[in-house]
Amino acid sequence: MARAELDKRPTDVRRMFDEVAKRYDITNDVLSLGQDRRWRRDVFRAIDPKPGDLVLDLAAGTGTSSAPFVGAGAVVVPCDFSLGMLQVGKQARPHLPFVAGDATRLPFADDSFDAVTISFGLRNVVDHAAALAEMHRVTRPGGTLVVCEFSHPTWSPFRTVYVEYLMRALPPVATAVSSSPDAYVYLAESIRAWPDQARLATIIDEAGWSGVEWRNLSGGIVALHRATA
Repeated sequence: MARAELDKRPTDVRRMFDEVAKRYDITNDVLSLGQDRRWRRDVFRAIDPKPGDLVLDLAAGTGTSSAPFVGAGAVVVPCDFSLGMLQVGKQARPHLPFVAGDATRLPFADDSFDAVTISFGLRNVVDHAAALAEMHRVTRPGGTLVVCEFSHPTWSPFRTVYVEYLMRALPPVATAVSSSPDAYVYLAESIRAWPDQARLATIIDEAGWSGVEWRNLSGGIVALHRATA
């Protein structure tokens, strides 16, 4: 799968992430110029977990985003549909209870979690609305949703530079550091095709969440959407 406008066949997306799993964390760190660490901290603060809270970290990959919740005394369940990611994650973080699951058909009961978060994974789900509805189903009333996703830079000149980086600079950099550079061509195109901040807020609202709000990170390269079940 090479182009973001093609249908996202789940088997293709799963295979793509299986292929990049071994060097996924280091590649993200390089491509984001280290900003991914800051974005993860912002997700953690937006969730604001309390000791004993049960948090679902969806599209958790290798569990990098899950680890801070443990330090706060919360119980976190990292969930991903890429077995390659889960295997790498379990080797690196054997204490985390990794679960294999499809975002559109989560293997959890209704009202199970105090909070659910998904970082840089929603745009790779074949049916965004179905995934958001599933997240709502498994979150208790009054629980929190935090979506961290690439978005649209708010300053027009910077937006132009950013798109040039995605389509021209990102592929050669990915070739140097990634275990599957072709996957990052797709990822770059999927970022360009993703809805802007306001449109994503509407999609979240239509999936049943309330009080949807967002704030821009890194000038709108990333947006953090927060809502209540």
